[in-house]
Amino acid sequence: MKKILLPTAGALVLLQLASCINTEREVGTSKNADRVFTPTPEANRGRVSERTILRTVNAQHTFSSTKGKDNFVLQLRGPKIATSQAYFMIVSSTGDTLRKEVMPATALINDRELDDPQAATVRDKEIAILQAMNNFFRDDRFVQPAVPRAATQPENVDAQSWTSVKEDSRAVGFDYPAADGRERRLAYSKKLGRAVVIAE
Repeated sequence: MKKILLPTAGALVLLQLASCINTEREVGTSKNADRVFTPTPEANRGRVSERTILRTVNAQHTFSSTKGKDNFVLQLRGPKIATSQAYFMIVSSTGDTLRKEVMPATALINDRELDDPQAATVRDKEIAILQAMNNFFRDDRFVQPAVPRAATQPENVDAQSWTSVKEDSRAVGFDYPAADGRERRLAYSKKLGRAVVIAE
């Protein structure tokens, strides 16, 4: 019995010595060995910032090509819904960014959806922004052709962009609220190889 206990006790002493050596070595190479590790308090973890993504909505729709659907993305970034920025992006089926636009989240609010725009609380605005995000990619916002045959060119739109889209009867238009609150129509010009604004 003693023969069995001695090697076991010896092995335990060696194991304890080895663990002490490792700990000393780790402390010796540590940059802040004198400080005891304390985890970040729960209240300070995961603070929201300007980059924080509060919400994302997306939809897939034919836009730049009839061969594949493009990805339409709307992201709300910031510390609070009412003061955040809305990032609107269109990414092609091949992964190319066709459009990237930033607007204040409040630009998404349609005043007609608020009972009293002047008396609207922060909570009312937040709800209106989230509802607007849900409706941002509604099917009725996509139109084809992007420019009706009988339409005349608006004054504030680039002539080359407008003509190139009007010539393409298969071009798809997308209507959305711009940063200034006005409706804007976007379409993909195959001739120019980019997304262009054709109505504001």
